[in-house]
Amino acid sequence: MGKKIVLVLFAGLLFNCGSSFQGFYNNHKNDIGVTSFQLPNFVKALIGNVSPEVNAIIGNIADLKYMKFDNPSPAERLGLIQELSDVTNHGYIDMFRKNEESLTRIVSVKELGVILTDVILFKSSETETTAFYLKGKFDPDKVKALSDDKKFDDLSKQLQLLAPSSLTPGFNPNN
Repeated sequence: MGKKIVLVLFAGLLFNCGSSFQGFYNNHKNDIGVTSFQLPNFVKALIGNVSPEVNAIIGNIADLKYMKFDNPSPAERLGLIQELSDVTNHGYIDMFRKNEESLTRIVSVKELGVILTDVILFKSSETETTAFYLKGKFDPDKVKALSDDKKFDDLSKQLQLLAPSSLTPGFNPNN
């Protein structure tokens, strides 16, 4: 009886840790070959200055997380797709999902009335897997436009420009 309780508690812990984008982020941010970042609050205020297109799509952002996996093996890629699908199965609605052998694209959202509050943008190819998490208030029509491959890629490139540099300007790690 005691073993069953421990097993149920352990399964619940695994389920809760893996069913959010934060869990996905925490599970992979230290992986070899992964680039990841979260934007601090002071940078969020600057997002609208990147471009009018980014500002039009993202609007009022409260949180942004980014992950890029370079050259995942086929097994790693399938694992990432499955893990992200597990995240989107918990309270998200797929606005767009395209599953092909060489490319998977997902635009998945949470909504509050006619406003989107959480958006996951995911693209996985044989050479790269990219995942964005946005929290805030978003226009559904503008987010739906990201189902177009070119718009998805353009937004991804512009959001990647927000990534902090590897070293803070003026900081010399050798001193």
